Amino acid sequence: MLFTDVFILVTLLVRAYTTYVRPLVDYNSIIWSPHYKQDIERIESVQCRFTERLPGLKNYKYTERLTMLDLASLELR
Repeated sequence: MLFTDVFILVTLLVRAYTTYVRPLVDYNSIIWSPHYKQDIERIESVQCRFTERLPGLKNYKYTERLTMLDLASLELR
């Protein structure tokens, strides 16, 4: 794949993730407000696994991937 093809693919996948997956993860989080560390880590792992599977981003740390993709940590949302 060419660099531009990978960039377009990553952009579309991130848009699909923020449109379809993240709202499900965020749903009612205000009401049940995860305050146990294991609950927070479990929620955060959804986004971590997604960013890990994007082409060309596997070798970066999670925080670096979030910065590159302009995504906020779910823990901070």
